[in-house]
Amino acid sequence: MTGHIQALSQDQVKTLLRTSKGERNEALYVVAVHTGLRQGELLGLRWSGVDLRANRLSVARSLKVTADGLALGPPKNKASRRSVPLNKMAVTALEAHRRRQNEERLRAPVWHDHDLVFPNRVGNPMDHNNLYHREYKALLKKARLHDQGFTFHSLRHTFGTALIKGGEHPKVVQSLLGHASIVQTMDTYSHLLEGIGSDAVGGLEEAFG
Repeated sequence: MTGHIQALSQDQVKTLLRTSKGERNEALYVVAVHTGLRQGELLGLRWSGVDLRANRLSVARSLKVTADGLALGPPKNKASRRSVPLNKMAVTALEAHRRRQNEERLRAPVWHDHDLVFPNRVGNPMDHNNLYHREYKALLKKARLHDQGFTFHSLRHTFGTALIKGGEHPKVVQSLLGHASIVQTMDTYSHLLEGIGSDAVGGLEEAFG
């Protein structure tokens, strides 16, 4: 499944984030492309797991769709419980988002405080489908990226792709993405790894010759 997911180019990411400026969940998209968190991990993220001074966040739970509705539970697998670094752009976006959320909470007639970073407009967990169909798809259309086949998971795939293209070690990418095994990481990004090391053997002529 993951092999068919398309990553956004650098220009497309810039266009998407520029288009999201001023949107209620602008920070969600910034954090998504800069951390690679799954949609459920983003929607289950709590402020208690975000340390803006240390520039890190902790993935400890995920929002899941169950037979009884939405529920917060442990993430996808043991490896998914992880600490993820935050760059300056993500920290700045989250700081602004927290200020905006505090204002929203004061204006709301009722607010259900679950300490969620990305709740709905009354503080409850945000429905995956509402986020995707009402907000994300509308954002893609506004950014003129709606005909590219991008899913929400494309944001996560964009993060992983950028790391691999930047020369990051697959084990580090595995850890940051919370993949259960290195095999999953290698399979997902195998098309980007094919040329890596191709000249390594040639280098032995100089080393051993």
